[in-house]
Amino acid sequence: MKKVKIGIIGAGRIGRFHIENISQLDEMFEIVAVADAFSTDLESLKARYHIKNIYKDYQEIINDTDIDAVLICSPTDTHAQIAIEAANAKKQIFLEKPIDHDIDRIKEVIKAVEQNNVKLQVGFNRRFDHNFKTIQHQIADNKIGKLQIVKVTSRDPEPPSADYIKSSGGLFMDMSIHDFDMVRYLAQSEVVSVEVFGGNLVNDEIKEAEDIDTAVINLRFESGALGQIDNCRAAVYGYDQRAEVLGSKGQVIAYNDQKSNTELYTAKGVEKEVLPHFFLDRYKDAYRDEFKEFHQAILEDRKPSVNEVDGLRAVEIAKACQISFKEHKEVKIKN
Repeated sequence: MKKVKIGIIGAGRIGRFHIENISQLDEMFEIVAVADAFSTDLESLKARYHIKNIYKDYQEIINDTDIDAVLICSPTDTHAQIAIEAANAKKQIFLEKPIDHDIDRIKEVIKAVEQNNVKLQVGFNRRFDHNFKTIQHQIADNKIGKLQIVKVTSRDPEPPSADYIKSSGGLFMDMSIHDFDMVRYLAQSEVVSVEVFGGNLVNDEIKEAEDIDTAVINLRFESGALGQIDNCRAAVYGYDQRAEVLGSKGQVIAYNDQKSNTELYTAKGVEKEVLPHFFLDRYKDAYRDEFKEFHQAILEDRKPSVNEVDGLRAVEIAKACQISFKEHKEVKIKN
């Protein structure tokens, strides 16, 4: 099996998590370099994961002809520029979501990817979760017939900091964007309109940062099916990730993952395992499996299963949701 030589740009929380996962796929990848302008402990990463080069300037990775692919985990406002530079350097690209907050900028990235004939995979890791993959396959195999309703619940265990909110792009662009990709993945149909109800029910700091923390998003699909996403920045019982799809022949449901599905029944009540605390716990296997897909797409010289078009569509939905919430109306989406 050919090893893909990869350079990682950004060594923050998600970058380090990816480094850990990729290091476990050493038959597929060799981490040649890591670049981060702000990290103070790149030397420890180098020693721990046997990384050949560490840099402050990401362009050292872009210009390294020994590197086949780049993993972009830098702040969102740098994604598009780095992706365009990487495409022009003929490198395969794995890019954390979103590609950019601006639709026109995303289209510039797509143009660079197409002109240079390189692959771009977007980090919508939830497609690779074993529960969601299973129900998508059941839908594709027509087990539940023609789709009627697609419902996704996605609730975080605790709100992020106000500083994070200010630079995140807001609930729809930062949190809901995974769910926009998920409903498209399950429905296998484009979203043609959205209507949003939202508010501040969790945290005053989020309101002060001019964002909302709770939303119900209603969707219409090109197929005629209806959808609904409910988001909240704080579910005190844990990281809540579920999906339910109703069709003409039945329904399929993906429940939350737990360490054990055992239940203890006593006179005091029923005890069950708590939910995983957050996304790094809940989707650990999915994060690793998305890199297996990236490797396979490179070897087979094909588009990754979740690519730049999926990245564009998710942001288009997010933009429509922002308008819907602000103007209190249903907003149509042109695909």
